[in-house]
Amino acid sequence: MSDDPMARSNAVGSLWSKLYHGQTNFEFVRRWKLWAVISGTVILIGLASLFTRGLTLGIDFKGGTAWELPRNSLSVANARDTVGPVIGRGVTIQTLGNDRLRIKGPKTEATTRDKVSGLLAKAAKIDRSKVDVTFVGPSWGKDVTNKARKALIVFFFVIAAFISIRFEWKMAAAAILAVVHDILVTVGVYSLSGFEVTPATVIAFLTILGYSLYDTIVVFDKVKENVKSFGGSARLTYTDIVNLSMNQVLARSLNTSFVAILPILSMLVFGAGLLGATALGDFGLALFIGLLTGAYSSIFVASPLLALFKEREERWAQIAKRLGHGSVGLTADAAAAARTSVATVTGTVNAADNSAILRPGAGAAFPGVAPRPRKQGKVR
Repeated sequence: MSDDPMARSNAVGSLWSKLYHGQTNFEFVRRWKLWAVISGTVILIGLASLFTRGLTLGIDFKGGTAWELPRNSLSVANARDTVGPVIGRGVTIQTLGNDRLRIKGPKTEATTRDKVSGLLAKAAKIDRSKVDVTFVGPSWGKDVTNKARKALIVFFFVIAAFISIRFEWKMAAAAILAVVHDILVTVGVYSLSGFEVTPATVIAFLTILGYSLYDTIVVFDKVKENVKSFGGSARLTYTDIVNLSMNQVLARSLNTSFVAILPILSMLVFGAGLLGATALGDFGLALFIGLLTGAYSSIFVASPLLALFKEREERWAQIAKRLGHGSVGLTADAAAAARTSVATVTGTVNAADNSAILRPGAGAAFPGVAPRPRKQGKVR
């Protein structure tokens, strides 16, 4: 790029203008091997950690005891020294803002829970009644785990059925595989980081899967429109159409992800960090990781998978063969030719109508695709 600041500014402005109008020509689909290597590496690292370290489950899943009390003059170190000799290992201590402490430990007997409560009250110099005790038995934790598993299974079946009816089963398969990708990445991050898995985490987890699917369905809907508009021309392969659709909705995907992440960051920084609302932290952290993963998978996982599935259909395979593209795994020369074809098609449509490429049925430049009639205004 030129060293001239004005030239750099114009180049950036031109890029944002193309991005806003859906006229970029980034190569998403044909670089699927690169995205597969990136995703595969992250998933393998996460799975290795999952099988060696496992997940840090909250007491709602594995059972245990939690004591919560006003912090007063009690420090984290003093609290650990107070309960350690009684409970033993497996004690975790959280600060809830500046005025409360939460001590979590393994399952204990009633007499042990009362003893620890008295010791904590004495160490913090507060009344015994101000120490709140929560005990979760193993049966409760097992029940919560089973319900979370059932909710995830039902989620998969319902979404697969909806996408198959609304679009087709190959789109459903690509979307579900992208969701599995999100699950594996998120679980791997939690295992590597040691973040605690709580019911709030599970709720946020199901929320982010829905968001990831929303972004994927936006892309697939645009693909479906473009197949209707450009499929009859036989000038674009299915890979070209998916790539074209991705570029058209790229600005929308980036904007929705950015707008969704901003309040989550506020929740983490202010709600959990400054105000000490740990429940918000558990919920917000899962959302933050999931939003980033979901935005990635809708662009770099679901769409390339869909192109790989569809290019094997006889109709699209013949078009690719006739155009000399072969498949989504192109040589550099073939990829350049494909980009030129897409750019030519996009430029032709935009020259005729700047918004035509965004509307199904507006493809006058393509054989077999009738242009959309325009309404004539009344002469006054």
